[in-house]
Amino acid sequence: MSQDAYTSAGVSQSGADASVAALVAELGRIETGRPSRVVPLPGHYASVLRLDEGIGIAFGTDGVGTKMVIAERLGRYETIGIDCVAMNVNDLVCVGAEPIALVDFILCPVADPDLCGAIGVGLRRGAELAGIEIPGGEIAQVGEVVNGLELAGSAIGTVPLDRIVTGEAIEAGDAVIGLPSSGLHSNGYTLARAALAGIPLDDERLGRPLGEILLEPTEIYVRAILDLLASAVDVRGLAHITGDGLNNLLRLGAGVGYAIDDPLPVPPVFELIAATGGVDDGEMHEVFNMGCGFCVTVPAADVEAALAILRPHHPGARRIGTVTDRAGVVSRG
Repeated sequence: MSQDAYTSAGVSQSGADASVAALVAELGRIETGRPSRVVPLPGHYASVLRLDEGIGIAFGTDGVGTKMVIAERLGRYETIGIDCVAMNVNDLVCVGAEPIALVDFILCPVADPDLCGAIGVGLRRGAELAGIEIPGGEIAQVGEVVNGLELAGSAIGTVPLDRIVTGEAIEAGDAVIGLPSSGLHSNGYTLARAALAGIPLDDERLGRPLGEILLEPTEIYVRAILDLLASAVDVRGLAHITGDGLNNLLRLGAGVGYAIDDPLPVPPVFELIAATGGVDDGEMHEVFNMGCGFCVTVPAADVEAALAILRPHHPGARRIGTVTDRAGVVSRG
């Protein structure tokens, strides 16, 4: 593959960023005839609207992307719903919100009761892990538009307006705690599939079938983070590590940088992608979570108290780095 393997595989991150900017520029011109309820959180993981003087509604939307292609190839749909829930609720909790509900959206050529029932198994399990309800959703049969499946969702939660976690309180010297991922989660699958195209999904060189590893559900961090937010720990920033890897830390909006000097272990599947796809280390860290699915920023003095809360949920959690005064720079090693 070329140096920019993700682009060669069919995904242009710069194109996506420009498209989002173009869309947001137009949406910013909406006139409702009344004062906006939007709480300004530019670049954050979820949006928040003021419901009244004390409570905000947090909401977001996301899907499982081309991880669905792996599910289709294997004919296994029982876990993909967990990914749909995880990608949404992990974003909501980043602003300090407690997720309460999700509605799902299945896009398919023709509705298949057995397939949708299997997807429902994962949605139910994901909802239970996150402590949310799924009161409704939509199945769209659009054979003239798609020839495969897509699963997405939109989630809502609540957050006291005076307890929104914005990242603005982060300062140089704070500690960054990493929570382990379960694998690729639901990002970078276009590149992963291109890199691994020559390896059968039943290949067991990593200790179990490759297809099983690629379908490992996205970790849900909600309960751990809600426990942390309910404690005396000063939680200054929360980041869901998705596409863009640890650069997601820069979405917290603080004029700081991050030095990741003790990263979490990299699962072997990432090493296999890099080796077979000829993907360089820099791009691997720009596309994948590389073993760290979520980050928490706290004062250095609060690290042990935070880990005491986080580790019962995610045993591999540990301090992975420090906040620096190098604004906009994430360094590794």
